[in-house]
Amino acid sequence: MPIAKTTKKKAHSSKAKVTKTTILNKYKEHVLTHGSEPKSVFTFAHDLGIPESEFYQHYSSFESIQSFIWEQFIDDTIAGVKKNQPYGDYSNRERLLAFYYTLIERLKQDRSFVKYTVQDKLRKPELHPAFLKKFKSQFFEYAESLIVDAYDQQEIVKRPLISNGYKDGMWLQLIFIVGFWLKDDSEAFEKTDAAIEKSVNLSFELMGNGPLDLMIDFGKFLYQNK
Repeated sequence: MPIAKTTKKKAHSSKAKVTKTTILNKYKEHVLTHGSEPKSVFTFAHDLGIPESEFYQHYSSFESIQSFIWEQFIDDTIAGVKKNQPYGDYSNRERLLAFYYTLIERLKQDRSFVKYTVQDKLRKPELHPAFLKKFKSQFFEYAESLIVDAYDQQEIVKRPLISNGYKDGMWLQLIFIVGFWLKDDSEAFEKTDAAIEKSVNLSFELMGNGPLDLMIDFGKFLYQNK
Protein backbone atom coordinates (compact mmCIF):
# COMPACT_ATOMS: atom_id res chain seq x y z
CA MET A 1 0.00 0.00 0.00
CA PRO A 2 1.61 3.26 -1.07
CA ILE A 3 2.52 5.61 1.71
CA ALA A 4 0.84 8.95 1.35
CA LYS A 5 3.36 11.71 1.14
CA THR A 6 2.60 14.69 3.24
CA THR A 7 3.90 17.95 1.96
CA LYS A 8 4.74 20.49 4.55
CA LYS A 9 4.53 24.08 3.58
CA LYS A 10 7.47 26.04 4.74
CA ALA A 11 6.49 28.82 7.02
CA HIS A 12 7.69 32.05 5.58
CA SER A 13 7.85 34.92 7.97
CA SER A 14 6.71 37.81 5.84
CA LYS A 15 7.83 41.00 7.47
CA ALA A 16 5.96 44.11 6.47
CA LYS A 17 8.15 46.71 4.86
CA VAL A 18 8.72 49.75 7.04
CA THR A 19 8.05 52.87 4.98
CA LYS A 20 8.39 56.61 5.54
CA THR A 21 4.69 56.70 6.40
CA THR A 22 5.02 53.78 8.84
CA ILE A 23 7.75 55.59 10.76
CA LEU A 24 5.75 58.82 10.77
CA ASN A 25 2.60 57.16 12.10
CA LYS A 26 4.50 55.19 14.75
CA TYR A 27 6.24 58.38 15.88
CA LYS A 28 2.91 60.20 16.23
CA GLU A 29 1.45 57.22 18.09
CA HIS A 30 4.39 57.19 20.50
CA VAL A 31 4.39 60.89 21.39
CA LEU A 32 0.61 60.98 21.84
CA THR A 33 0.60 57.83 23.96
CA HIS A 34 3.62 58.71 26.12
CA GLY A 35 3.49 62.49 26.01
CA SER A 36 7.14 62.62 24.99
CA GLU A 37 9.48 61.60 22.20
CA PRO A 38 11.20 58.19 22.18
CA LYS A 39 14.40 58.21 24.26
CA SER A 40 16.52 57.86 21.16
CA VAL A 41 16.40 56.94 17.49
CA PHE A 42 18.03 53.63 18.41
CA THR A 43 15.28 52.59 20.85
CA PHE A 44 12.56 53.80 18.49
CA ALA A 45 14.03 51.82 15.57
CA HIS A 46 14.45 48.78 17.84
CA ASP A 47 10.75 48.92 18.76
CA LEU A 48 9.93 49.06 15.04
CA GLY A 49 12.13 46.03 14.43
CA ILE A 50 14.49 47.83 12.07
CA PRO A 51 18.16 48.81 12.31
CA GLU A 52 18.83 52.43 13.24
CA SER A 53 20.38 53.02 9.82
CA GLU A 54 17.03 52.27 8.15
CA PHE A 55 15.39 55.12 10.10
CA TYR A 56 17.97 57.52 8.67
CA GLN A 57 17.09 56.47 5.15
CA HIS A 58 13.80 58.31 5.66
CA TYR A 59 14.38 60.99 8.32
CA SER A 60 17.43 62.66 9.81
CA SER A 61 15.88 63.17 13.27
CA PHE A 62 12.61 63.29 15.19
CA GLU A 63 12.45 67.01 14.47
CA SER A 64 12.59 66.27 10.75
CA ILE A 65 9.48 64.10 11.19
CA GLN A 66 7.69 67.02 12.83
CA SER A 67 8.86 69.31 10.03
CA PHE A 68 7.56 66.89 7.39
CA ILE A 69 4.17 66.62 9.12
CA TRP A 70 3.75 70.39 9.31
CA GLU A 71 4.83 70.70 5.70
CA GLN A 72 2.05 68.26 4.83
CA PHE A 73 -0.41 70.43 6.76
CA ILE A 74 0.26 73.48 4.62
CA ASP A 75 0.59 71.53 1.36
CA ASP A 76 -2.81 69.96 1.99
CA THR A 77 -4.28 73.35 2.91
CA ILE A 78 -3.05 75.18 -0.20
CA ALA A 79 -4.10 72.30 -2.45
CA GLY A 80 -7.49 72.23 -0.72
CA VAL A 81 -8.30 75.90 -1.21
CA LYS A 82 -7.10 76.00 -4.81
CA LYS A 83 -9.11 73.00 -5.96
CA ASN A 84 -12.39 74.70 -5.03
CA GLN A 85 -13.97 76.09 -8.18
CA PRO A 86 -15.03 79.51 -6.79
CA TYR A 87 -11.53 80.20 -5.39
CA GLY A 88 -10.32 81.87 -8.59
CA ASP A 89 -13.21 84.34 -8.41
CA TYR A 90 -12.59 85.26 -4.78
CA SER A 91 -11.16 88.58 -3.68
CA ASN A 92 -7.82 88.22 -1.91
CA ARG A 93 -9.53 88.90 1.40
CA GLU A 94 -11.84 85.94 0.71
CA ARG A 95 -8.89 83.79 -0.35
CA LEU A 96 -7.10 84.42 2.93
CA LEU A 97 -10.29 83.62 4.83
CA ALA A 98 -10.63 80.37 2.85
CA PHE A 99 -6.99 79.53 3.58
CA TYR A 100 -7.39 79.90 7.35
CA TYR A 101 -10.70 78.01 7.45
CA THR A 102 -9.16 75.17 5.42
CA LEU A 103 -6.00 75.13 7.55
CA ILE A 104 -7.99 74.76 10.76
CA GLU A 105 -10.09 71.98 9.19
CA ARG A 106 -6.85 70.19 8.27
CA LEU A 107 -5.33 70.67 11.72
CA LYS A 108 -8.48 69.29 13.35
CA GLN A 109 -7.54 65.88 11.97
CA ASP A 110 -4.36 65.97 14.08
CA ARG A 111 -5.35 68.34 16.90
CA SER A 112 -3.64 66.32 19.64
CA PHE A 113 -0.39 66.18 17.69
CA VAL A 114 -0.57 69.90 16.88
CA LYS A 115 -1.07 70.67 20.55
CA TYR A 116 1.86 68.40 21.47
CA THR A 117 4.29 69.97 19.00
CA VAL A 118 3.51 73.62 19.64
CA GLN A 119 2.76 73.50 23.38
CA ASP A 120 4.13 76.81 24.69
CA LYS A 121 6.09 77.63 21.53
CA LEU A 122 3.35 79.73 19.91
CA ARG A 123 3.43 82.09 22.87
CA LYS A 124 6.85 83.19 21.62
CA PRO A 125 6.39 83.56 17.84
CA GLU A 126 9.69 85.40 17.55
CA LEU A 127 11.48 82.11 18.28
CA HIS A 128 10.07 80.36 15.20
CA PRO A 129 10.53 76.65 16.10
CA ALA A 130 12.85 74.92 13.61
CA PHE A 131 10.20 72.34 12.66
CA LEU A 132 8.03 75.19 11.32
CA LYS A 133 10.76 76.47 8.97
CA LYS A 134 9.43 74.77 5.82
CA PHE A 135 5.83 75.44 6.84
CA LYS A 136 6.64 79.14 7.23
CA SER A 137 8.50 79.25 3.92
CA GLN A 138 5.49 77.75 2.12
CA PHE A 139 3.14 80.17 3.86
CA PHE A 140 5.29 83.16 2.90
CA GLU A 141 5.14 82.07 -0.74
CA TYR A 142 1.36 81.87 -0.54
CA ALA A 143 1.04 85.18 1.34
CA GLU A 144 3.29 87.02 -1.12
CA SER A 145 1.19 85.82 -4.06
CA LEU A 146 -1.93 87.19 -2.34
CA ILE A 147 -0.23 90.48 -1.56
CA VAL A 148 0.96 91.00 -5.16
CA ASP A 149 -2.52 90.29 -6.52
CA ALA A 150 -4.12 92.46 -3.84
CA TYR A 151 -1.95 95.38 -5.01
CA ASP A 152 -3.13 94.81 -8.59
CA GLN A 153 -6.75 94.65 -7.48
CA GLN A 154 -6.27 97.76 -5.31
CA GLU A 155 -7.45 95.86 -2.23
CA ILE A 156 -4.38 97.02 -0.34
CA VAL A 157 -1.90 99.87 -0.81
CA LYS A 158 1.88 100.05 -0.88
CA ARG A 159 3.42 102.06 1.92
CA PRO A 160 7.10 102.93 2.46
CA LEU A 161 8.74 100.48 4.89
CA ILE A 162 5.40 99.15 6.17
CA SER A 163 4.53 97.17 3.02
CA ASN A 164 7.59 94.97 3.45
CA GLY A 165 6.11 93.72 6.70
CA TYR A 166 2.71 92.68 5.35
CA LYS A 167 3.65 89.00 5.03
CA ASP A 168 5.20 89.04 8.52
CA GLY A 169 1.95 90.45 9.82
CA MET A 170 0.08 87.60 8.14
CA TRP A 171 2.44 85.10 9.76
CA LEU A 172 1.73 86.54 13.22
CA GLN A 173 -1.96 86.41 12.31
CA LEU A 174 -1.63 82.70 11.50
CA ILE A 175 0.17 82.09 14.82
CA PHE A 176 -2.61 83.94 16.63
CA ILE A 177 -5.35 81.94 14.88
CA VAL A 178 -3.76 78.54 15.61
CA GLY A 179 -3.12 79.53 19.23
CA PHE A 180 -6.71 80.78 19.61
CA TRP A 181 -8.07 77.55 18.13
CA LEU A 182 -6.03 75.38 20.51
CA LYS A 183 -7.64 77.18 23.47
CA ASP A 184 -11.13 77.38 21.94
CA ASP A 185 -13.69 75.35 23.91
CA SER A 186 -16.75 76.51 21.97
CA GLU A 187 -18.99 74.06 20.12
CA ALA A 188 -17.54 73.16 16.70
CA PHE A 189 -14.89 75.84 17.36
CA GLU A 190 -17.36 78.56 16.42
CA LYS A 191 -15.30 81.22 18.21
CA THR A 192 -12.30 80.35 16.05
CA ASP A 193 -14.36 80.94 12.90
CA ALA A 194 -15.33 84.35 14.27
CA ALA A 195 -11.72 85.14 15.22
CA ILE A 196 -10.58 84.28 11.68
CA GLU A 197 -13.19 86.51 10.09
CA LYS A 198 -12.56 89.46 12.37
CA SER A 199 -8.75 89.28 12.17
CA VAL A 200 -8.70 88.98 8.36
CA ASN A 201 -11.18 91.83 7.93
CA LEU A 202 -9.11 94.00 10.27
CA SER A 203 -5.85 93.19 8.49
CA PHE A 204 -7.26 94.12 5.08
CA GLU A 205 -8.71 97.32 6.49
CA LEU A 206 -5.28 98.23 7.85
CA MET A 207 -3.48 97.29 4.62
CA GLY A 208 -6.03 99.12 2.48
CA ASN A 209 -6.88 102.81 2.34
CA GLY A 210 -8.16 103.58 5.79
CA PRO A 211 -7.33 104.74 9.32
CA LEU A 212 -3.67 103.76 9.02
CA ASP A 213 -3.17 106.22 6.16
CA LEU A 214 -4.77 108.97 8.23
CA MET A 215 -2.44 108.15 11.13
CA ILE A 216 0.61 108.20 8.83
CA ASP A 217 -0.48 111.48 7.29
CA PHE A 218 -1.05 112.98 10.72
CA GLY A 219 2.36 111.71 11.85
CA LYS A 220 4.02 113.37 8.86
CA PHE A 221 2.22 116.60 9.66
CA LEU A 222 3.39 116.55 13.28
CA TYR A 223 6.96 115.75 12.21
CA GLN A 224 7.05 118.55 9.65
CA ASN A 225 5.61 121.03 12.10
CA LYS A 226 7.39 120.01 15.29
